[in-house]
Amino acid sequence: MAAILEGTARALLRRVAIEQAEARTPSLVATVLRDGEPVWFGARGTVEGGAAPTADTQYRIGSITKTLVAVLVMRLRDEGLLTLNDPLSRHMPATPVGEVTIAQLLSHTAGLTAEPPGPWWERVHGMEIDELTGALDQGTSRHRPGRRFHYSNLGFALLGELVARHRKADWADVARSEILEPLGMRDTTTRPREPYARGYAVHPWADVLLPEPEHDAGAMAPAGQLWSTCADLATWSRFLARGDRRVLDPATLAEMREPAGVDDAEVWSTGFGLGIQLLRHRGRRLAGHGGSMPGFLAVVWGDPADGAGVLCMANTTSGLRPTVATDLLDILEAHEPAIPRPWAPTAADPDLLELTGPWYWGPTAFLLRLLPGRDLKISPVNGQGRSSRFAARPDGTWLGLDGYYAGETLRVVRRADGSAGHLDLNTFIFTRVPYDPSAPIPGGVEESGWH
Repeated sequence: MAAILEGTARALLRRVAIEQAEARTPSLVATVLRDGEPVWFGARGTVEGGAAPTADTQYRIGSITKTLVAVLVMRLRDEGLLTLNDPLSRHMPATPVGEVTIAQLLSHTAGLTAEPPGPWWERVHGMEIDELTGALDQGTSRHRPGRRFHYSNLGFALLGELVARHRKADWADVARSEILEPLGMRDTTTRPREPYARGYAVHPWADVLLPEPEHDAGAMAPAGQLWSTCADLATWSRFLARGDRRVLDPATLAEMREPAGVDDAEVWSTGFGLGIQLLRHRGRRLAGHGGSMPGFLAVVWGDPADGAGVLCMANTTSGLRPTVATDLLDILEAHEPAIPRPWAPTAADPDLLELTGPWYWGPTAFLLRLLPGRDLKISPVNGQGRSSRFAARPDGTWLGLDGYYAGETLRVVRRADGSAGHLDLNTFIFTRVPYDPSAPIPGGVEESGWH
């Protein structure tokens, strides 16, 4: 683990100690990452036998499990075995919710009920998938598909079964072979192994504990079955931020991190992509997930921009403040702000250098900048308006990556002499001078010109 300053480590430990004491959690562990690497581990409280937890102590991670299931689904998509617009019925016939799409299930916009039928699934032994699907009815749908974000544990149970049917193996075995083993996450399991923290409920008005049950959730396991350690979750934080080609194409992971819905609270700071929770925090766009099961709370975040990350786990049913994780990121940034890598020049295609500089959409000035790898970025000069990045394609065009032009095609239209005449961006014409009369401006340009 990389070294940080003693004062920084003390400030981080103090924040964890305050949370463990004030939230009255039997134990609390946390890890902070910088540039994709763990730089600090801290723990407070004790686990069974009075020992302090370590980075190898297992805790139940609850709904963080969903992020692994989502990766398995996206692997199926990348292999051409399904599309995100497929209705569930194409892969799992004979359910009353077969019209919802794979993308809607991943993004919690399918409109399904949050919980499965029967008693609270998190505290009872789980039913098998045939029993679960057989218990679904028309009441399983609570909202029109696509209408709104509505978190659904049931939806991820169905996605886990989707993976199992395609791979002809239990979803957990698939996760082990396709994700956990390639990443070296050998201490992430479906049932606990020693050493592990036992889960407790803390009495609201007295300092006493009540053990919480632990069980196999059966068909609901893909919604929250896994146990993990700080060491393994640090690897997962790095994956969420940086990816790993052994598991998933980077472009697919970036697609999963795109916002598909928002949590409709008073302030929209939390959203969801495809199986991944998103959080805006002080200029950061964090990707990860929270998790809770009876006796346990957990959270993991990774920042794709700089590889920063954080995770926390506690063996308590409730009480942990959700801000503790981001507080740790803030403390590291305040005490040891990251130093940018040195700038260095890179080679550029002369034909692309010609494209850089000012362009005009009508009277509005934009700047085109050349990015590494022949990519481009177009931004308004005054900072107000549509800004997008574009990825170079083999056919000589560029594909919009974000903003208003995400998914749209940018073309350079050249004059007879080969010079760049104008840019065509999905019917928007960008010219070197405002309303260039020599360019095919839609609607034409007044012949009298500017006056």
